[in-house]
Amino acid sequence: MTPLIELQQIRRTYTSHDVPTRALDGVDLRVHAGEYVAVAGPSGCGKSTMLAILGLLDAPDEGAYLLNGRAVSVLAAAERARVRNREIGFVFQAYNLIGDLTVRENVELPLVYRGMPAAERRARAEAALERVGMADRMEHLPGELSGGQQQRAAVARAIAGEPPLLLADEPTGNLDSANGEAVMELLAELHAEGTTVCLVTHDPRYAGHAHRTVRLFDGRVVSDEVRGNGREQGIGNRE
Repeated sequence: MTPLIELQQIRRTYTSHDVPTRALDGVDLRVHAGEYVAVAGPSGCGKSTMLAILGLLDAPDEGAYLLNGRAVSVLAAAERARVRNREIGFVFQAYNLIGDLTVRENVELPLVYRGMPAAERRARAEAALERVGMADRMEHLPGELSGGQQQRAAVARAIAGEPPLLLADEPTGNLDSANGEAVMELLAELHAEGTTVCLVTHDPRYAGHAHRTVRLFDGRVVSDEVRGNGREQGIGNRE
């Protein structure tokens, strides 16, 4: 079976003040459709860089990224934007809601870029907000919401377009434990409905929600474990 995600010897280096820093150093990874994978490790190990590459927000210096069997490197800029909009949902630690748009308008915005008719995108936004328990706040502005409510709105925005892949970068980082658990329960429910979920976290409590944990250290995959059966996969060789 063709993996949904395949990274082959991915390397990414950033340079600051003429000092290079290797964020990813020869990463191999396969994720199949329907998996729930946590990417874990200490701060600065390359987790967010990996997620940015998976989401086509960044590009590697070396190596190959295949998304559903397609080499991402050959996609034109317009096609990469189309893939981000239609095939990938993003949830970030900082929410990234637009302050002068209502919650519903924030959720609709990615659908506007698709050219979706107004009635359809409104219906999708309202359904997504109902799904995350935010239907009664849809006409509020983000500044009128708590942190937990803003993150639920961000999840609604990510899922309104029904993407097959959901990328979550430290989505509980700005939340207290109760709201953090509520967001993790939402991700688990979405996974149960068939969404492939890749979660970046430094917190082992939240990594434990996933069925598989890939651990990074100094830009390298150091372990790849499937929860529940005691098996540890060979690095980069998961079929």
